[in-house]
Amino acid sequence: MKFFLAALAAGRLAAADAPKKAVLPVEGNPASAVKVVVYEDLQCPDCAAYRRMMDQRLLPRFAGRVAFVHKDFPLAKHAWARPAAVAGRHFATVSAELATSWRQWVLANLREIKLDSFRDKLAAFCRDRGADAAAALKALDDPELAALVERDVQEGVARGVARTPTVFVNGRPFIERFSFEELAAAIEEALRQN
Repeated sequence: MKFFLAALAAGRLAAADAPKKAVLPVEGNPASAVKVVVYEDLQCPDCAAYRRMMDQRLLPRFAGRVAFVHKDFPLAKHAWARPAAVAGRHFATVSAELATSWRQWVLANLREIKLDSFRDKLAAFCRDRGADAAAALKALDDPELAALVERDVQEGVARGVARTPTVFVNGRPFIERFSFEELAAAIEEALRQN
């Protein structure tokens, strides 16, 4: 476990462990006792707003002190959210940076992606980053990666997740729309308690 956490902190997953360790990267400090766990749908506009909050405000303020853990929760109403989550799991087998970059890119560009253009957009993302597009496209049909996404979904359902994003700060839920100030206050309180 220490090796895995060290690999995440260094921003990469060990290639030898990659096939069975398609775990989404932890942003921030993976060793932190304070966990911010987000169940997100990569086709969700509210998740895109949360991603902007992460990049612009949460990570700059808390990255050294908090573990930001991603979980997949593709909603049935979103046609390409599940394949996007599976692609994210594939990228996690390549590198933590690529997996994070995919989540950032998809959420920043979700309005330009349609079900019929998803594969082309995925291939273009790979080409732009020097990643193997053929492997990413093939991974969309990988049952092990799909099972990892489904495991997150079932875990989320068991925790009462129904909408995205649902963010848990040490177990306290923030659902769909919330302010930076609300979330930051909960994180600060969790930091004081630990």
